[in-house]
Amino acid sequence: MKKPFLIIAMLFSILSVNGQSQNKTISKSLENKNEIKLNVYSTSLGLFEGTYERNLNSKSSLGITGLYAFSQKYDEDVNFQITPFYRRYFAQKYASGFFAEGFATIGSVDGKQLRDVNGNLTANEGSDVIDLSPGLSIGYKWVTKSGITFEALFGMGGNLFNADKTDHNIINRRAISIGYRF
Repeated sequence: MKKPFLIIAMLFSILSVNGQSQNKTISKSLENKNEIKLNVYSTSLGLFEGTYERNLNSKSSLGITGLYAFSQKYDEDVNFQITPFYRRYFAQKYASGFFAEGFATIGSVDGKQLRDVNGNLTANEGSDVIDLSPGLSIGYKWVTKSGITFEALFGMGGNLFNADKTDHNIINRRAISIGYRF
């Protein structure tokens, strides 16, 4: 009589241990360190923008974004941009929720300028301008249990060195991205 109870108790203890390790596996998958993302908003404007982000811990991450204009149909100002960034997350979940971001964009914009000469507007078509633009962004990130990420952000920065050579001396950082955490 004691043997069947002992065998049943051992089976229940083994099953409960497996159930606990499975929950730990699910929560560990949400804490993966790497993410890749595609900005679907900029793609609709004729730009390709991809991002790699490395989560340092539950509250911060580093990343880099690359943007290239493959079509000048909607956005004829920017040619390319490379943007390293640092993010600080303020939510309780692992590297998700509301965040603030500091970035520094190295990019190329066109050299168009409109000038007023004695009341007349004249267009000056200069060469493309490469400049460094530091700035700040805010945003929000959602992460599903399967690792799919959704992100929205907005930020602004200003050109440091060649702002006088173009009318595009403020950059906007906008994104509606979808990605994967692995």
